[in-house]
Amino acid sequence: MKPINQRAWLLVLPVVICVAFSAILPLMTIVNYSVQDIISPDRRVFVGTEWYAMVLQDEELHGALLRQIGFSLAVLAIEIPLGILLALCMPATGWRASAVLVVIALSLLIPWNVVGTIWQVFGRTDIGLMGAALTWLGVDYHYTGDPLDAWLTVLAMDVWHWTPLVALLCYAGLRAIPEAYYQAARIDGASRLAVFRYIQLPKLRGVLMIAVLLRFMDSFMIYTEPFVLTGGGPGNATTFLSQYLTQKAVGQFDLGPAAAFSIVYFLIILLLCFMLYNWMLRAGTAAEETTHG
Repeated sequence: MKPINQRAWLLVLPVVICVAFSAILPLMTIVNYSVQDIISPDRRVFVGTEWYAMVLQDEELHGALLRQIGFSLAVLAIEIPLGILLALCMPATGWRASAVLVVIALSLLIPWNVVGTIWQVFGRTDIGLMGAALTWLGVDYHYTGDPLDAWLTVLAMDVWHWTPLVALLCYAGLRAIPEAYYQAARIDGASRLAVFRYIQLPKLRGVLMIAVLLRFMDSFMIYTEPFVLTGGGPGNATTFLSQYLTQKAVGQFDLGPAAAFSIVYFLIILLLCFMLYNWMLRAGTAAEETTHG
């Protein structure tokens, strides 16, 4: 065995320090707050798991969690197939490929609060293109007053904003497939659907796993866009977990319950991502065994 180069650890040390200050230390601070009742800056009382029990019994939290899970699943169900379709339709080489890549990536360059503002105007029935068009078609659309319209508008906004990310990831995965596979498929007379099913989709499995996990985590932490667009309303129709947490921590300044909810929020995301990753891994293994079998 080759001796371990101890000097290599010096290159990792700056990263470890950055992670410690940006993630570990704040997390430990939140854990500290979650077991205390902060009466004043100089007076704190240890309460143990009291805040955790209160948070887990909160019905508003249960409602926000269900809305969040429904929204994230809808995001994945739309953005993943749509991103794959866009990647398949994009040109492979030439100046057209470069132009399409630039156009596809434009929405990713827009800040989140600006995206919310754009769709806030876009959905208005008096001056917004989408709102005016739906009204002209006879659709009773009013995203500030109807819960379903508000939820669908937030969903459409997220699809418009982040589907290009999935498309770009899939496009990179498609370009990495060797030409020999396509040549063999043409010799065998494989159809376009067969090429996608037996060549492209299996080769995209790793990229799709990254895309699904990224979009699931991002959609589960969505805050700025719906806050700017609807403010969480009407009612609680678009109040997701991050907005509920902000209301607790900033609006009501309940640091103890907010800290406990932050830990629960983190564990929920971690658990769901772990379950999703393992499910995709098992599904990919089963599909590979079926193909080779």
